[in-house]
Amino acid sequence: MSDLLSIGVSGLNVSKKALETTGHNMANANTEGYSRQKVVQTSNTPISKGGLVHGTGARIVNINRVHDEFIEKRLNASISEHEYFQERSLQLEQVENIFNEIDNEGLNKILNRFYNSFRDLANQPENETIRSVVRDNASLVTKDFRRIRNTIDAISKNVDKKLEMDVTSINSHIDHITSLNKKIAILEVVDAETGDLRDQRDLATRDLSKFFKIHSYVDSNGGYNISARGVGTLISGGENQKLAVITSSKKESSNNMAGSTEVVFENRPNTPITGNFSNGSFTSLLKVRNEDIQSLQKGMDDLAYDFVKTTNAVHRRGYVNRKIAMDENGIPVHSDSKGPVTGINFFKDPLQRDGAASLIDLSDSIKDDVSNIVTALSPNSPGDNRIAIGISKIQHEKILDDGSTTIEEKFLSMVGEIGIKTGKASLDTEQSEGILAQTNSLRERLSGVSIDEETANMVRYQQAYDASAKVIKSADEMFKTVLGLLP
Repeated sequence: MSDLLSIGVSGLNVSKKALETTGHNMANANTEGYSRQKVVQTSNTPISKGGLVHGTGARIVNINRVHDEFIEKRLNASISEHEYFQERSLQLEQVENIFNEIDNEGLNKILNRFYNSFRDLANQPENETIRSVVRDNASLVTKDFRRIRNTIDAISKNVDKKLEMDVTSINSHIDHITSLNKKIAILEVVDAETGDLRDQRDLATRDLSKFFKIHSYVDSNGGYNISARGVGTLISGGENQKLAVITSSKKESSNNMAGSTEVVFENRPNTPITGNFSNGSFTSLLKVRNEDIQSLQKGMDDLAYDFVKTTNAVHRRGYVNRKIAMDENGIPVHSDSKGPVTGINFFKDPLQRDGAASLIDLSDSIKDDVSNIVTALSPNSPGDNRIAIGISKIQHEKILDDGSTTIEEKFLSMVGEIGIKTGKASLDTEQSEGILAQTNSLRERLSGVSIDEETANMVRYQQAYDASAKVIKSADEMFKTVLGLLP
């Protein structure tokens, strides 16, 4: 009878624990990252008595977390890829908006007006009003070049700030995962349950995978490790190495901008790892800044440089629109009381291509006096319009890319390329979102909590609990019967 009582007690304890686990699952049905838990029970070790084998009840072997490591890794990879395309789409849309000419007058329209104003001046080379229009339109060209270049630079600086904030978040996740590793290791020593902590660690790992592609694994000592693809180990059990940001000079930067943010390991500040990451939003930011934005910066600088150089080359050949004195040999003097009479630059001549779009401006001569706007190829020729015609023709001359592209074609090509990249990034975002949803659904089917299933389990374990209680009650009644027979 004592054996019967202990069997009933063992069944009662097993059913009680199973009910607790089911209740825990139901309570966390809406907890992000939670994996349902399952009680694993087995029979107690039987004993031999009187030549017969007697069962001794049931016991809990373990409480398992329903979890698939392969699906978890697929989910992390899907998250990294989706975050990469989503961030890339967001950043490229900001860049694309710079060139949006639907709601405002963009550079292409302003350049067309500039060349058209020279055509008008060629028709009326003596008209001072048209000269003022030419200067005003030229001023708009320089302002829009600077607007585009400065806005691109501002987006690059905003990327730097976001990189700094991301590094702070990354380090926070690294610390959190390391802390969970230590807690799990301590609990495992005393065979305590660690399912909930492992769920928290998986969730933190997913958050970390949003920034870049990671590889997680358990080493031979049972330590949970995470490394960033192409970079190195970030977490090794209870130890970690965190990231940091430094401000670099233009020469040492990865995007040819002074003061740019570069990424390093905190304990190795002299070795930049900026370009080593793959996938994730962090990598996307770096790619947009170091490739897409830098390419646009260079393209705008080249465009501004060639535009200024070509316009100046034609403008310098002509003579100002005022009476020019001659020397005794009939050769025009080099300058008069207002300054040079020929060889005048229309725009300030840039010394180098790098930064030309942000430095473009009218020359002081043009700013000070519209009579310095040259139309005539010969001195003292009021009706001569050859220089004005020459400058207007630059619009359709293939002067860029080794004589294969006009200024307009080059600019439209740049705008079209960024539009194509933005559209592709948007499409890739939609596709990666679908893949992520499928992977997440797969995990939920395996590890998620089903209220219907848990309700059925609760009824089953409750009935088992009631049955074990009846066994105990029966054993108790048998004890009382036996004791009642005693004298």
